Amino acid sequence: MNSRTYQCLSCRLRDTARQSVQNAPRRQFHASTPRSSRRKPAYPNVRQSLMEAQSSRAAEVEKLASETGPLRPYTERELQLLAMRYTPEQMKVIREGEQAISREHLVTQGRLRGDAFRPTYIDDFATIRPLVDKPARLALDDALEAQKEEQAQQQKLRIPGVQYSNEEEDPHMTRLCQQTGMTRDQIRKIRIKNLVSHRVVNQTRMGKIQSLYFLTIAGNQDGMLGIGEGKAAEDEDGRRQAMMNAIRNMKPIPRYEDRTIYGDVEAKVGASIVQLSARPPGFGNRCQHLIFELARAAGLSDLAARTPRSRNKMNVVKAAFQALTTQRLPEDVSKARGRKMVDVRKVYYGGQVY
Repeated sequence: MNSRTYQCLSCRLRDTARQSVQNAPRRQFHASTPRSSRRKPAYPNVRQSLMEAQSSRAAEVEKLASETGPLRPYTERELQLLAMRYTPEQMKVIREGEQAISREHLVTQGRLRGDAFRPTYIDDFATIRPLVDKPARLALDDALEAQKEEQAQQQKLRIPGVQYSNEEEDPHMTRLCQQTGMTRDQIRKIRIKNLVSHRVVNQTRMGKIQSLYFLTIAGNQDGMLGIGEGKAAEDEDGRRQAMMNAIRNMKPIPRYEDRTIYGDVEAKVGASIVQLSARPPGFGNRCQHLIFELARAAGLSDLAARTPRSRNKMNVVKAAFQALTTQRLPEDVSKARGRKMVDVRKVYYGGQVY
């Protein structure tokens, strides 16, 4: 009996403890407020207010559109002001246009803007204000044409090779003009082409130093050709260095009839061998792209080339340049042999052989 009473009492105490734990408030571990304490927004619903405004506006439009009768006629003062600006034919067209416009369109389209991007002044936009509006396209075109004519006139009055104050003075270009004796216009007409570019690494005790290597050619397409190398950490500096060196190293290239070379020449740089051969008129430059760029920059139009061994780009360009600059001229051969040289093609055939 006592055990049962004890068990029932224990069960009652356990149930009471569970109810007290469940009713205890729990601690919130997040920043958001509980739903019970959330309030309604202080401002009304914008969409609902907008819909109410639109509905009231629609009722106003219907009311104004339902009214009959013409618009308010012009006063005498208004007619005098309009007559000062428009002709009688234009006034007639204005009246007919106003009669063709319905009241509904006037109410919906003729109201002032109320948005944030509306203009701060009331205007019919008939005239252009230079302080507010953009300039007219016709006026802008006229100004551009006048500026071009002025620049062309100034260009005619300039003396070649003279530095003017309004031109940007490049120290590299100025030094190049002093070293080569050429003017800026002559340097700008030189054909420049970058043929080889790759990344190089120099191993030092401080680590690997990376640089960019460039091999550039320069020629005036009239018998002058040069190659230059440049190496720098930046792409622009390396290209400019190679271009400047190529222009400084320009040498005359002997050309037979200003179109091809004298005979067959061969040059070797490293493991690359380049063999160049003269060709008749109209043959063209039939060679690989590197030698083709060299021939075009030098002003050669009939040339054949072979590279039987290594085709390393850098060595091929250097070997081709060496072959073009070390040609054996007929004048040198005649002087070495003590003979008089006569071009049979020019003397006996008048140049018409092929």
